[in-house]
Parts: sequence; C-alpha cells; structure tokens
Amino acid sequence: MYLALTIFALTYVLLLAYSKYRAYIAAGAALLFIVLSLAPIRDLLGLTVTFMPLSGVFAAIEWNVILMIFGTMGLVSLFIESKMPALMADKIIEKTPNVKWAVIALAIFAGFISAFVDNVATVLMVAPIALTIAKKLKISPVKMIIAIAVASNLEGAATLVGDTTSILLGGYAGLDFFDFFFYLGKPSMFWINQIGLLAAVLVLFRVFRKDSQPVRIEDRAVVTDYVPSILMVLMIVLLITASFIPNTPALINGYICTGLAVFGVVRKAIVKKNREAFMETVKDVDFFTLLLLASLFVVVKSIENAGVITAISQLLFQVSGGNVFVIFTVILWGSVLLSAFIDNIPYVATMLPVVTLIAANIAVQSGLEAAAQQQLVTLLYFGLLSGATLGGNMTPIGASANITGIGILRKEGYEVTTAEFMKIGVPFTLAAVTTAYVLLWVIWS
Repeated sequence: MYLALTIFALTYVLLLAYSKYRAYIAAGAALLFIVLSLAPIRDLLGLTVTFMPLSGVFAAIEWNVILMIFGTMGLVSLFIESKMPALMADKIIEKTPNVKWAVIALAIFAGFISAFVDNVATVLMVAPIALTIAKKLKISPVKMIIAIAVASNLEGAATLVGDTTSILLGGYAGLDFFDFFFYLGKPSMFWINQIGLLAAVLVLFRVFRKDSQPVRIEDRAVVTDYVPSILMVLMIVLLITASFIPNTPALINGYICTGLAVFGVVRKAIVKKNREAFMETVKDVDFFTLLLLASLFVVVKSIENAGVITAISQLLFQVSGGNVFVIFTVILWGSVLLSAFIDNIPYVATMLPVVTLIAANIAVQSGLEAAAQQQLVTLLYFGLLSGATLGGNMTPIGASANITGIGILRKEGYEVTTAEFMKIGVPFTLAAVTTAYVLLWVIWS
C-alpha cells in the first residue's frame, strides 16, 4: 500500500508540475503499476498485492466516460464548423456591456447546460463560444475557459444526469431524476447547487472586476448548417431520457454521444461528397486528453486495489468518533481535498458503500428509526457528492472538465499553469462548497 501511495503521490506532483506532459506522465504511471503486477516482478520485489493485472486494465477504464467525451468532441467539431457558436457569441456580446458581464453570462449559461449534460460535454460545447469572443476582442481566453469549466463542475451535482458522480449516486441509492429536485419532502441537490452558484458567481465578479473592455460586433455570424445544433439538442434529450429507462447498457451515454457523432460525420461526408470529412473531424478530437483520462482511471484503480482508498475511508470514520456532524464535515471537506487530486468517479464509487456502512453504524449506536436513518444516509450521500464534485475545481487535474478545458486552451496555444488555474478555482470552490455545507446541514441534519 505504501509503494502504491508513493507512486501515486509522485505521479500527481509531476502532473501538477509539468502540464505539457500530463498524458504521458499518467500513462507512464499506469504502465508502472501494470509492470509491478507481473508475476516475475512481484516475486522479485516480494510484493503480495496485484496492483493492476493485464486482464483488469480494460475494465478499470470508464469507457462510458471516454466514449461520451470522444463522441461529444466529434459533435462539437461539427457544431463549430456550422458557425452556431459564433452566432451565440455574437448574441452574448450584443446583450452584455463588457468582458466581465460576457464571462459571467457564459459561466451561468455553462452551469445551466451542465445541470442536464455531463460537464465535459458542456465545456466542449461552450468553450468555442468563449474562444470566439476572445478572438473577436483580441484577448486571452484562459480565464474565460477556466470560469466555464468550474461553473460546469459545480452544476454537475445538480441533477441525476449532470455528472458521472450523480449517475453513480442515483444508481446506488435508487434515486430518479426528480429526486434531485425534492427528496423525502425536502429541497434536494438542484436548489442547493443554484444557491452555491450564486455565491460562486460573486467570486467571478471579483476575478473579472478589471475586465471592463466594451464588447461589440461588426458583422453577425451566419449559421451554415443547423443539423449539428439539432444533434447537440438531441444528445441532451437522449441523455435525459436514458436516465429514466431501467436496465440500460452500462455504456448508454457513450453510445448516444458517439452514435450521434458518427451520424453527423457520415451525413457531412454525403452532403459534401467528401470522403475525407471523417478524418477532418477526427483531427479535432483531443486524444491527448483521452489518454490522460484513461490512464488516470488505471492509476486510481491500482491504488484502490492496493487498499489506499479503503484505508483513507476507514481513517475518516475513526476521526469522526461516531458524531454525525463530525463525520458529515469530514466526508464533505475530506472529499473536497481528495477530489482536488483524485479523479472523483472511482473515489465516489468506492466511498458510497463506505458512507452507507458509516450511516448504518451510527444508526445502530443511536437507535435511529428507519425514517431518521434514511435522512442520515441522505445527508452523508449529498455531502459526499457535493465535496467530490465541487472539490475537483481546486486544481487543473481535479475534474475531467478542467482537463478538457486546459486541453482546448493548449490546442489554441495557451499553456495554463497550476497557480493560474487555482487563482480562480480555489476561491470559487470555497464559496460554493461552504454554501452547500451550511445548507445541507440545515436541511438534512
């Protein structure tokens, strides 16, 4: 376990320090765990744990997430080519007096979309609008893209389909789409996130307080093809619809996004009578980001197999001493800190049964009735979801949306340092998490 923890810590230090090589660093760490799991190497080093057997590498990767990102990138490529983002950018510029208000509008817009679509997909959809505005005004898009990414992450916990972590919780706890609005007769995650967004927007106002450059347009963009926009809307509708259908395939979201992207590319090739249309779209897919995410899944699964995440969970319970307020505080803020560095999908998947067990133990010790126990476990579930989802905004590698946003900037020639990201991410996160922390306790304690 200590060897796994050492490799993990070193990997994340390197990821934070060398942004240009993050995918290769993560892939190297994943490969190291695989090599250390080979029988001859284990025997040579005297290891008793198999970190990542070759047979488990494929299963360790969240292919639903990878396929969803891949498909959405393809759809977004068509979306940009249609000039719809440019038109939306023009409309936002027309309605806002300066850069500050334009960025705030984009962040809120991204948050709204992210409540119903995976936050990575949201960043991929909204980032082109920010890039277009930045190009028109000849300013850096870095802070704008960061604001969009963190707002998307925040609202990912608002609904069942907003983020993979929400999907994990919904499936494990048996929650449906509307339970995220009202549950057990109480306001649920959607309303808590909206108030958190308002608090976080105040942070953005401070960050962009000096960006008072007026915004204007000379010639409004003209949309050349409305089909990509229809496909984007259809993707949202299908993702929401899929959440209501029981026993869907595990990769349903990935199938939806990738299937629509393939349809769009094939249609483009037929309409333009150009066989190279497929390759034109594939070139816009950020394989660097896909490699990074896939490698991180393998790395985190490896430390899970080594017992690192379980040990951390046990430590959380010991620290609480069985006190509900303490365990709620530790779970929420501990999740914030861990999710700043650990991908929150495998973390939440691991912590859900741990939280359930903690709630059951507290219920037995306190003699709680069934209704009170249900409220207790809900408090801890929502605390875990809030901390793990919002905590990803602390660092550039804490959430897939952040990685995606930075990948978009890198393709545009902008390298984002860890310090540059955290100047926005940390205060934004603290404002949103503190709000959720107080509201969850007041409503659900």
